[in-house]
Amino acid sequence: MTDLALSTSEASPEAMLERIAHGTAAYRRLALALAMAGFSTFALLYDVQPLLPFFARHFGIDAANASLAVSLGTGVMALTFIPAGIVSDRIGRLPVMTASMFVSALLTLASALIPAWEGQLFMRALIGLALAGVPSVAMAYVSEEVDTATVGSAMGLYISGAAIGGMTGRLGMTIVAEHFGWRGAMAAMGVGGLIAACLFKLYAPASGAFVPVRHDLRSVMAATGRLLRDKALPLLYIEGFLLMGAFVTIYNYAGFRLQAPPYALSQSMVGAIFLLYILGSFSSAWFGGLAGRVGRRKLFWLPVALLIAGIALTAAHALTVVILGIAVVTVAFFAAHSTASGWVGQRATSDRAQAAALYLLFYYLGSAILGSAGGFAWNEAGWAGIAVYCTALTAIALLIALRLIAVRPRA
Repeated sequence: MTDLALSTSEASPEAMLERIAHGTAAYRRLALALAMAGFSTFALLYDVQPLLPFFARHFGIDAANASLAVSLGTGVMALTFIPAGIVSDRIGRLPVMTASMFVSALLTLASALIPAWEGQLFMRALIGLALAGVPSVAMAYVSEEVDTATVGSAMGLYISGAAIGGMTGRLGMTIVAEHFGWRGAMAAMGVGGLIAACLFKLYAPASGAFVPVRHDLRSVMAATGRLLRDKALPLLYIEGFLLMGAFVTIYNYAGFRLQAPPYALSQSMVGAIFLLYILGSFSSAWFGGLAGRVGRRKLFWLPVALLIAGIALTAAHALTVVILGIAVVTVAFFAAHSTASGWVGQRATSDRAQAAALYLLFYYLGSAILGSAGGFAWNEAGWAGIAVYCTALTAIALLIALRLIAVRPRA
């Protein structure tokens, strides 16, 4: 770690003046590195989501207990975003991101050997802890090293890599697990994570503009206080919490429903549902741009209302309507998420890094807390319980979205 920190901080004055621009060789290296970072993070974080029915059968546990494999990773990661950002401010962005990717991949490999369920949960918590050093630091790395006109496209590469990683990680796990068991799938994912980490280490451009910063508790608390006193930001944080909770709940328990009668789909067929994430990638870019032009506070409620409609469709009996409902939920969620996250960055005229970290904190806590709580709804009332639970979460989010219409833009 010390050697890495020295190599990224000892940049020449000339290098510090140069920013990475679109079309250059450095940008092409950055593009591959960011794609690998996004892929690795979200493939390793959510790779176990399609395996929840496997875990329930293998370890003899219920759905709520199985969902902890997802919730512990996302929950621990959420709680360590801000500390990871503070560490990166001190020792550098690349050392933190590189170490996070290698450690999380090695922990995923080790998970394939753990025999007990409690041990698996402990490993998921450690993986979440390790992965916190990527999402919370990638934005700072890009903003420091890339010129202003190129920042948007560079972050788009990271988000695209994240979406592809989340989708292929889930789908790949289902296919490999069906033929080689879930332990073989976990080992394969760990190897994939190591390859991604090696490519990131090899191609990520060295930090030229990084300047070490030391934080104290007073400065962090002062910035947090300023953000929480804003009229819109706390409401947007709650929106991330509620919407992510509903979205993850739908995907967490869809496999339990579709593998049971009357559908009795195979594991790989259920895993193919994650291909719907492609629709989410398109809706995120399109609606995010539309909301930026027309006004986020005017349009934000629309995808939230659409999300409620999608949840209602999933309560139908016909398989085609259920799949259509999950597609609508995916499109609506990504549109709402891109709008809310963009609004946070636009609203926070100062303390933007901490504003983004707080949004991510609430966002992933929604996945961890509300996603696991959905298991109790499933245990009590099956999919009808899931539909009512997610509708209630989204209805609260819709009320908040309507309230946000009245919040004036900051001068």
